[in-house]
Amino acid sequence: MSDTNEKIVLDFIEAWNRLDYDAIYGAMADDIFYHNIPMEPCDGIAAVKGLFDSGAFDFEAAEWIVHAIATNGNVVLTERTDKFQMAGQWIAIRVMGTFEIEDGKIKKWRDYFDLAEFQNQIAAVMSSAAS
Repeated sequence: MSDTNEKIVLDFIEAWNRLDYDAIYGAMADDIFYHNIPMEPCDGIAAVKGLFDSGAFDFEAAEWIVHAIATNGNVVLTERTDKFQMAGQWIAIRVMGTFEIEDGKIKKWRDYFDLAEFQNQIAAVMSSAAS
């Protein structure tokens, strides 16, 4: 079962790498709890879609690189570098992700990262794009 749960998460990451939102949403349970810590959490697929459709995730491309993955029952931990392309430039953040799988879907998803690092990179890209 742990191999199955790990595959669900790796397939989800590959969907992000393609920016395939149908596959991304399809991997999540309808009542998913998503917390992109330290931001506000989302409760339910509608809230997640609202966040992603708000423009906060308006990227040209993505590349999530998995450095390490560990599975214990229905919990899958990932150490990653998540890269996103905006305005033709790449930004990268270091992420520790926790996924809880239930009935073949991602039921809970928590990502831990340095928000200031992310915001500083976005600001630099936007400043560069404006000049």
